[in-house]
Amino acid sequence: MSNYGDYADEFYVNMNLNTEMELPTSRDTLLHFFEQLQKKYPTMRNFYSREQGEYVLEEDKDNGNYRWATVEPKKICCGFVNPPSLQETTDQQNLVLESIPYTLSVSPLDCESLNYMFGFDFAYRGNHHDILMEALGTVPAFERILDYPGARLVANEPSIHFALDENCRTQCRISVESRTSAYHIRTGEFPEEQISVYLTVRRYGSLVSGETYVETLNNLRQHAVEIMDSYVIENVLVPLQQTIAIK
Repeated sequence: MSNYGDYADEFYVNMNLNTEMELPTSRDTLLHFFEQLQKKYPTMRNFYSREQGEYVLEEDKDNGNYRWATVEPKKICCGFVNPPSLQETTDQQNLVLESIPYTLSVSPLDCESLNYMFGFDFAYRGNHHDILMEALGTVPAFERILDYPGARLVANEPSIHFALDENCRTQCRISVESRTSAYHIRTGEFPEEQISVYLTVRRYGSLVSGETYVETLNNLRQHAVEIMDSYVIENVLVPLQQTIAIK
């Protein structure tokens, strides 16, 4: 496995567990969950709430790399921005998944989906759609469409979505998100914004008997690493990084 942080300005790893039932909302229950995280990671000391019942615990962001975790009414998430190693993200995710059956009463039955995601951000001042076209190209059927008189590209966010098993319960999505709008193109003013590349592996549905959340996430993580190493780095990250560097 490569050091993924070398391929972008920011690299992050997220885990999302979406539940079918609403999670407990009592003060004692939520604080107990976050306190278990803080015991392992004492620097996670910034605790606050957002609208619509979302609670957040995170490290200081000043150093550029930090852990975070959230609980929403039907979602548990955690992530690590610019982690020193992939193992450190694994340890954090496993701690969350090992604790939730006891702290938040989450059963293996109560799984709508479990997601594992790699994210990469590239800072670029200019037309994101054009730089993506130059770095990644487009499908052959669309190559000549922009030869139409007066045509200007106002959206270019390539993505692919495919299943990894016969029953389509485990799926992978690779996508690119740009921040250039039609307003930017019309005015010719392009602020420095992030081009984002996401690789998400998702498992749908309840876990089978005897299966744990940690085992399931480890399987998703293995798929993500294999796809990243065998395809995404060479065909997406490196071309995009090199094209931005010469602009």
